[in-house]
Amino acid sequence: MSGVSDERVTAAVLVIGDEILSGRTQDTNTRDIARYLSVIGVDLAETRTVPDVLEEIVAALNALRERYDYVVTTGGIGPTHDDITADAVAAAFGVELHEHPDILAMMEARWGGELTPARRRMARVPVGGDLVKNPVQGPPGFTIGNVFTLAGVPSIMRGMLEDVGPRMRGGRPTVSRTVRVEGSGEGVIAAPLEAVAKAHPDMSLGSYPFFGADGYGSNLVVRGRDTEVLGAVVIELIAALKGAGIENVREIEAA
Repeated sequence: MSGVSDERVTAAVLVIGDEILSGRTQDTNTRDIARYLSVIGVDLAETRTVPDVLEEIVAALNALRERYDYVVTTGGIGPTHDDITADAVAAAFGVELHEHPDILAMMEARWGGELTPARRRMARVPVGGDLVKNPVQGPPGFTIGNVFTLAGVPSIMRGMLEDVGPRMRGGRPTVSRTVRVEGSGEGVIAAPLEAVAKAHPDMSLGSYPFFGADGYGSNLVVRGRDTEVLGAVVIELIAALKGAGIENVREIEAA
């Protein structure tokens, strides 16, 4: 990372593609980006999915890059006519596109002189942008301002993330601890959980119910950046639950 900050560092993910909205393709990139950013201390604060429509991509991108420290886009940088993410990013920043000489050189080394118009589309980068390495296959992504534009193919996107992380100003990583409540529903848990959550607004407390042959209950996940405070909140939560008459409570290792 370019530096570690005690302040909260935020990011948004903009998923681009009709195939995601139609349900033909399942989005796993947001999950992978969230996990990656969490490790380096960057909070994923918002996600949006937009179709392959230039105006909608530009509007969403401008809104997100104004609000958050970083924006990561996925999808729309391939060779087909509907791959318009580069066009949209350039429009959002008010710059032109150009064929990046390094990408052209990579393509010529791979395909020789057979650089079709479709292939050349993948060499287009906004003027002033830098490349994001692609260690898997195909052309790289690019970055301009606080925006990182990555591939939509999950394996390629994950590879590109390795070049994104070191460029971000990370914060203190979020850590979590899990309290498991068995045999009680969320209706019983809600009041003590809410009371602890209100007492600690800097912490994130979430309830995740489970049901199965062995019974039912909820995993209560407490997240924060200060491990000492986190431990104290877990103790307080367990005490609050037991004070509400809920006895089958224990801390478990997070999955």
